Amino acid sequence: MRERVFSVDPESEAWKQRVAEFASSELFDRLFREGMALVEEAAGYLDGPGRTESRKLNRELALVYAAESMEVTTRLMQAASWLVVQRAVREKDMAVEEAGDEKYRLAKPGYTHPVDRAAMPARLMTLVDRSRALNERVWRFDVALYGDDAPAGENNVMKQINRLRAAAEGGAFDPLSIWRR
Repeated sequence: MRERVFSVDPESEAWKQRVAEFASSELFDRLFREGMALVEEAAGYLDGPGRTESRKLNRELALVYAAESMEVTTRLMQAASWLVVQRAVREKDMAVEEAGDEKYRLAKPGYTHPVDRAAMPARLMTLVDRSRALNERVWRFDVALYGDDAPAGENNVMKQINRLRAAAEGGAFDPLSIWRR
């Protein structure tokens, strides 16, 4: 089951600035171009060569193909919709506060079911992988941009590094420290 994403605090200014800066960045431009190109590529394949390839599959595999192609389409449309919202923010067609509404946010990518990749057309499987990667990346941007502004929890790795540093500075790693006392 997918986790539900909630609207951000409309009073907080930090996320609004992050969203506005991201929407005007070269990083967003590249992500937008990549996402839209993948949408076009997938549509071209699924409406053309993919349709031909699916007809060559037995009934069971044709159903798997149909399910996978629908998932590719759904993931790409979700990512594309999110990208279009960010572009609308950039072009001042949408307020940043509106873009933070739950209906424009992405849900965490869900569990992927196993598929016999060898039995499926290779190009479909490539689109499956690329659409998952794009959707995951866009979701991570969504979380980073619209996530709450609460301070991060305690960093256990840094805690351990600081303990090691203190031990080293106290002579714990100096084998000659025993004789120096």
